[in-house]
Amino acid sequence: MKKYNNEPNVIGKILAQARKEKGYSKTALCRKLELLGIEFDRNEIYRIENARMSVKDFELIAFATVLDIDLNSLKKIILDTESNVS
Repeated sequence: MKKYNNEPNVIGKILAQARKEKGYSKTALCRKLELLGIEFDRNEIYRIENARMSVKDFELIAFATVLDIDLNSLKKIILDTESNVS
């Protein structure tokens, strides 16, 4: 599996925070993603949020859509987080 800074994804914590701010359980998030044709179970959400599973581009777009995350804002958050780690 390809990794960035030894992690399979850089968005897990951001998704967890956005999910909690929306008041969605992992199961509720799965149901909303399913309406967009993206199949996840709550264990996969857990693995993504804890940087144990990679996220495909179309999955990221679905997460952003369901959680009302602007992709440009997401890019800025990720870049800011990465610059603080360096």
